[in-house]
Amino acid sequence: MIPGGGGQPDMQQLLQQAQKMQQDLAEAQQELAETSVEGSSGGGLVKATVNGTGELEGLVIDPKAVDPEDTETLADLVLAAVRDATASAEEVQQQKLGPLAQGLGGGGGMPGGLPF
Repeated sequence: MIPGGGGQPDMQQLLQQAQKMQQDLAEAQQELAETSVEGSSGGGLVKATVNGTGELEGLVIDPKAVDPEDTETLADLVLAAVRDATASAEEVQQQKLGPLAQGLGGGGGMPGGLPF
């Protein structure tokens, strides 16, 4: 409560700010879901595409990366490409959600990693 009896208008203002932040957050999350980023490994032999929320959307493997005698290396290349794409998605998240997270009290509620 705010001392001095002026609590009601301030509470209304706080509610409006919270609603605006909620709307901004929903819009940013929608933008992230529609954003695609790519990661690669092996000099481009394996490419992974994830959306801004970190969901894997596509994987392209150059036939030169496929060796039936060495599937372990291919698996490592796939993991590296997905990790690269996910790191890019996290950067996009920070750009879009960072200012909103600061508005939530210094990032409370937005721990590191994917918030979804």
